[in-house]
Amino acid sequence: MIFDFGGVLTSSPFEAFARFEAERGLPIDIIRRTNAANHLENAWAKFERAEVDIDTFDHLFAEESRALGAEVRGRDVLPLLQGDLRPAMVEALKRIKAQFRTGCITNNLPANAIGSMTGRSLYVAEVMVLFDHVIESAKIGLRKPDPRIYQLMVETLKVDPKACVYLDDLGVNLKPAREMGMTTIKVTSGAQAIAELEAATGLKLG
Repeated sequence: MIFDFGGVLTSSPFEAFARFEAERGLPIDIIRRTNAANHLENAWAKFERAEVDIDTFDHLFAEESRALGAEVRGRDVLPLLQGDLRPAMVEALKRIKAQFRTGCITNNLPANAIGSMTGRSLYVAEVMVLFDHVIESAKIGLRKPDPRIYQLMVETLKVDPKACVYLDDLGVNLKPAREMGMTTIKVTSGAQAIAELEAATGLKLG
């Protein structure tokens, strides 16, 4: 059982993006559209692979968003990423861990990129210990949807992709897993994900 972290075990940042845009009078979805444009090589991708520092990310993101109609500073987006933990999903993960090997593949940011988040760091650490293996994009210089990051996970867990279930909130990140033979679950809410996990595992998780 392989999980994404943000938007799966935590709430999606998309709601925070929408609030920020409304408060600033920005075009709807300017942040998501900036993230999606040239998504393999844009500022976001480079920052999640730890190829640029925060100052460069801030500048590049501003340039990219400006090209799409409105300037947004990269630094202003980072605090919006801190979704709230979904306790029911964490409980489901604990029950799954008792029966299955577990992994987490997360596109994340270099350490301290968002500043001091002691409380969040504690709950992230508390959840991460529930996984047999965790792959963080900023530590290995690869990020989803690069197929190599999924291959690295199945090799480390010593499992057949066809025996794996992978959960993510972004369809673009599910595609490589599905092409490897994994069963995929696109997460739109905690309740929906738990229902699909119950169907996939045969366990009572809710």
